[in-house]
Amino acid sequence: MTTPAATQPGSWTEWRLLISRTTPAKSTTYTVKVKTGDKKNSGTDANVFIILYGNKDDTGIINLKASKTNKNKFERGKLDEFTVESVDIGDLKKIKIGHDNKGGSPGWFLAWVEIDAPSLGQCLKFPCGRWLDKSEDDGAIERDLFPAKLQTKEYVPFVPYEITIYTSDVFGAGTDADVFVVLYGSNGVCSQQKSLCQNKREQRMCFERNSVDQFIVELEDVGDTIEKIRIGHKGGGLNSGWHLDRVEIRRLLPNGKGSETVTFPCQRWLAKSEDDGEIVRELVPSDILTEKLTKDGTLKQIEEEVEEPLEIHTYKISVFTGDVYGAGTDANVFLTIYGDLGDTGEKKLSKSETNTNKFERAKEDKFTIQAVDLGIIYKIKIRHDNTMLNADWYLEKVEILDETTEELYLFLCERWLSTKKEDKRIERTLYEQGYDGKRSSLGGSSLSLKSQDSNANVKNKKKPSLNGSAKEGSLIPYHLIISTGTEYDSSTDSRVYTIIMGPQKVQTGRLWLDLPKDKKEFADGSVEKFSVMGLDVGEIKKLELGHDGATPESSWLVEELTLIVPTKGVMYTFVCKCWLARDRGDGLTSRVFNILDADCINIGHKILYEVTVVTGDIQNAGTDTNIYMTLFGSSGNTEEMQLEKNGERFERGQEDTFIMEIADIAPLRKMRIRTDGKGSRPDWFLEKIIMKNLSNQELTTFTYSEWLSKLKNTKGTLVCELPAVINEEQMMENTTYTVQVKTSDIGGAGTDANVYLIMFGENGDSGTLALKESTKSNKFERNQMDVFNFPDMLSLGDLCKVRVWHDNKGVGPGWHLEYIEVKDDTLDKTFRFQCDRWLAKGEDDGQLIRDLACANNDILELKERTSYEIATRTSNTEDAETKENIWIILEGKKGRSKEFLLENSSKKRKFTRGATDKFLFSSKHVGDIAAICVGHCPKEGKKSTTKADAYWHVQEIIITEMELCNKYFFQCNAKIPLRSKRADYKVFECAKVTESFASKARSLVPVKYEIIVVTGSEKGAGTDANVFITIFGKNGDSGKRALKQKLRNLFERGKTNRFSLETLDLGELKKVQIEHDNSGLATGWLVERVEITNSATGVTTIFPCGKWLDQNRGDGLISRELFPRY
Repeated sequence: MTTPAATQPGSWTEWRLLISRTTPAKSTTYTVKVKTGDKKNSGTDANVFIILYGNKDDTGIINLKASKTNKNKFERGKLDEFTVESVDIGDLKKIKIGHDNKGGSPGWFLAWVEIDAPSLGQCLKFPCGRWLDKSEDDGAIERDLFPAKLQTKEYVPFVPYEITIYTSDVFGAGTDADVFVVLYGSNGVCSQQKSLCQNKREQRMCFERNSVDQFIVELEDVGDTIEKIRIGHKGGGLNSGWHLDRVEIRRLLPNGKGSETVTFPCQRWLAKSEDDGEIVRELVPSDILTEKLTKDGTLKQIEEEVEEPLEIHTYKISVFTGDVYGAGTDANVFLTIYGDLGDTGEKKLSKSETNTNKFERAKEDKFTIQAVDLGIIYKIKIRHDNTMLNADWYLEKVEILDETTEELYLFLCERWLSTKKEDKRIERTLYEQGYDGKRSSLGGSSLSLKSQDSNANVKNKKKPSLNGSAKEGSLIPYHLIISTGTEYDSSTDSRVYTIIMGPQKVQTGRLWLDLPKDKKEFADGSVEKFSVMGLDVGEIKKLELGHDGATPESSWLVEELTLIVPTKGVMYTFVCKCWLARDRGDGLTSRVFNILDADCINIGHKILYEVTVVTGDIQNAGTDTNIYMTLFGSSGNTEEMQLEKNGERFERGQEDTFIMEIADIAPLRKMRIRTDGKGSRPDWFLEKIIMKNLSNQELTTFTYSEWLSKLKNTKGTLVCELPAVINEEQMMENTTYTVQVKTSDIGGAGTDANVYLIMFGENGDSGTLALKESTKSNKFERNQMDVFNFPDMLSLGDLCKVRVWHDNKGVGPGWHLEYIEVKDDTLDKTFRFQCDRWLAKGEDDGQLIRDLACANNDILELKERTSYEIATRTSNTEDAETKENIWIILEGKKGRSKEFLLENSSKKRKFTRGATDKFLFSSKHVGDIAAICVGHCPKEGKKSTTKADAYWHVQEIIITEMELCNKYFFQCNAKIPLRSKRADYKVFECAKVTESFASKARSLVPVKYEIIVVTGSEKGAGTDANVFITIFGKNGDSGKRALKQKLRNLFERGKTNRFSLETLDLGELKKVQIEHDNSGLATGWLVERVEITNSATGVTTIFPCGKWLDQNRGDGLISRELFPRY
């Protein structure tokens, strides 16, 4: 609200009394946005009005005249913005909007109205989706609209400030420019930049010579003390130069007991052609006038000087342009400096003190900026405007010297600011070297439990409440995949949410599934993926999916919904095919799905790790290349995972921390890091990586301190293997491997192809080793022994198999391999791998890849009988223990065991609170244990006089089969009631199996797998691309295998194709990865299912798919992981 004040009040005190008594205690400004629908003839030429209704009052009729966004307002599909000023009407309850039915085309289709009320801290949306037209709908031209609860956004309410501007009595002092102001409180808290005039007409009326202009402005509450203000203008208009005398800012004291007015003297020009040419100035307060109303009704005034106001500091800025080709820029460069006491605002670096032509290659440009004391500087934002021919800029670093404190701050960049290079960004946020605080510029998809809210988004100022959710509890990640239908009008631009529900009304609260910025809607046929953090609700019972659309047009057809819970190792898929719409189906915009109706698949249990990646602090250590990580542990290894760049990660001297979901393979043994050498800065100096297991807080460190680079690394390597260090103990030893390869003594046995090898052992695999440098100049010749040395490798322990293959290149690529021998110098052991087969397309089974079992590991025949160690862990809760006996029966794949009685004793008590007790039993071998039956019974000979509530609270049971040392884990956390009858017991399924190396090695025998691939029957379902498959089992994987047949047109619509693949026994199949290379004319492929049969056991595993592998359909993937359905 702008109020022209008297230009010459009778006296200063009289003017103050007048203002303090006549200014309303509360007034507010509303921003009103009106969206006209996107229908034919939906715009209107009529005069539109609005009335806002609050719980205290209403605004009366307000005509919406001047749109801030469109000259011709209320046109089809347009968004118009208006500013409405009013006295305080309280909380908004409804609005009335209508028009006078005048003009050539008065009919109007209104989509919605949005009202932002800063004083309430609310932005409310009023859906309409109807005509205001006498010849359409119900003929009404006025409508009452109510706010949609789900679309209401809340934030910290703004407070009103009375800002009085005194323009000097100097010739030419007035301005027509757009004047703005920013307020700064203590500790760097600041308001948004706010223009004082609402339009150009007000600009022409205000800020005249010797005038006093008063404004009521609603801004963020910066606290009780205003340390400084920034005031300036944007330089537009004919007479933009301005001489400002002073600024007074008045705000009401709490509880309405008076007011406080702070004076900020200026008495300087804000003009490009006057003074120092600056059009923005920072002002510090000189005195404060406090006015309080006493009990007798008189006004008491207290005027005092501000003690120790912030000083004006001089900052020397040194900008270093890098010494690379094309590094210099001709664009305009802008800088903002941030300290713990505030920021400078954006400053243009106009005139270099060192160079006439600034920002040239390998040059240092110096600038001087004067600003109110920023305190400790920790961040800068630097950008250019991408103008002129040579706009691209390689910035090496920025140094800032505070001349007052003599503190020097260093900001490393070593990156391009370019729309053509690297990540195509022309703005960088840089943190002071050594800064260890929160880096707000680090966003993206990696989940963070500390700096992100329940939606894995940056936390808002006001944290939203959890509707109906538990207030305390751990947060876990949930992944959702939503497929939208393909029928007409299936899409929605509404905001979608989910609520995940557990037992006893425990639920996550509403988790919003916000689309990325480049997507405006859930489009027809689209597949969208989301990752959110939510409360761990325990066993999931139900899931609610809905959206905030409140108009008839906000319809949405959900085809399929998938919920993945990695910490529980399950994936639920709901085939929905239902409308969430007010005007379709049952009219519901949200729907609850029962988990029992979902297709549930076990995908493997994951553990949350906090990963900290430390990039070295040496020149050009940062990178924009793709980084991949593989972890190896005592229970297997992970797949290769990409470490996302997310804008600012992996830069020089930085520690980047994020959350990752890692397979449960702890304790960790080693890590493999690989870069692909791509990007404008492919070299990377990796210092170390720290992994923190969030379930048990165990820290594992992997140190490298070397380049991953073809040029800067002495070996030119892009891959490194790092041993795990836990509690200062290195988990793996270094060794040298000597590999001897014997080519057979038969005709044509030698090969000219390139040969590769992977070794597998107790501690994982070696990664791909190229067999290049042999002791023989012409390697892999008939009846020849080639020897290869691989020094400085991590010892894999006892080896169980190798994978050998060649690339089929050269004049004579076919190869007959006799055997491979591998010697581990540290273990002083040699492992032999017999082959005696062809690796040739035209020989044997045509395979170019062979998995060879270690001949050292004898194939053990399992005995009829074995021993089982049973370890029970009693809960550490009150009344968890028991003095009675426990009995257990094992349910195995080969049969059921006898009853094992775990006897208690008065002399040596078992099953006490928090205790772990072990028992050993001899038994027949039951095979892999799938479940156990657990009962609680009285001691023998004891009369059963037990109470109904007597129980034993068991936390966990671990069973070890002693011959092969396989461990089976059962997470019980249950109360076993005391019963004399054996019929009353509880059953627990196996939660985790740790298979011993001896067990894995025993089962590695060659097996043929028959693979059946069924292509869908829809139009265009077939593919001409090359197809590949990788089969994953309990004993490892098959490696990536091509599915080919000579002179056959494979993978045609509605067809079934069969293939045979030989590899070492993979054990129970866990998943397959099916993919194609997107080559050929018709690449898109609809895979119905994959079936794999183990020819040795006759067991067939079915992997349903029913999805496209097509870059132009659905989620655009051409590779899919398929899980078995039994």
